[in-house]
Amino acid sequence: MILQTRAMRVMLATAGALAAALWITACQPAQQPQQQAQTDTQSSAQTETNLVERGKYLVTVAACDECHTPFKTGANGPERDMSRRLSGHPQGTKLSTPKFGAKGWAVAIDETGTAFFGPWGIAFAANLTPDEETGIGIWDEQMFINAIRTGKHWGQGRPIAPIMPWHNYAQMTDEDLKAIFAYLKSLPPIKNEVPELIPPPGTKTE
Repeated sequence: MILQTRAMRVMLATAGALAAALWITACQPAQQPQQQAQTDTQSSAQTETNLVERGKYLVTVAACDECHTPFKTGANGPERDMSRRLSGHPQGTKLSTPKFGAKGWAVAIDETGTAFFGPWGIAFAANLTPDEETGIGIWDEQMFINAIRTGKHWGQGRPIAPIMPWHNYAQMTDEDLKAIFAYLKSLPPIKNEVPELIPPPGTKTE
């Protein structure tokens, strides 16, 4: 009899706690659609911020600036001009075709660090800012991923010059490439028209 009484007390206490929890939940005001939309927007914005920050980190450790950000002369000599970050080879820069005098040398780099002479001809670092006329402003995410995966401009055009280590970047995950693209799209657009690849002498072009 005592055991039954104790069991009933436990059951009543449990039922009471459950009823109290249900009553508290029922009394809480339901989130309005506008509040829900605001919460979703804030969550989406936070996700986008995290994606951009991840992309910035990847662009930095992948040394994209080493080719796509031109040099300038600073207080301590040549340094990357971060005011033109990732804008590619400076428009209007005059270059002559280098001539090699030492046997075995195959690559030369111009003083801006954005033009590269080699067996492929003269390649120029592309403008990676989101300018719609001279950069990647009209690119979409999939186009960017395809370009890195295939080593072709726009993901389907001419081959990217082999000085660009796209084979390495092609090993990145889709998530990494999406983050990089999100960061590039967040940059200030810089209007800078980069020359097309100049093929080596004797190369047939279409």
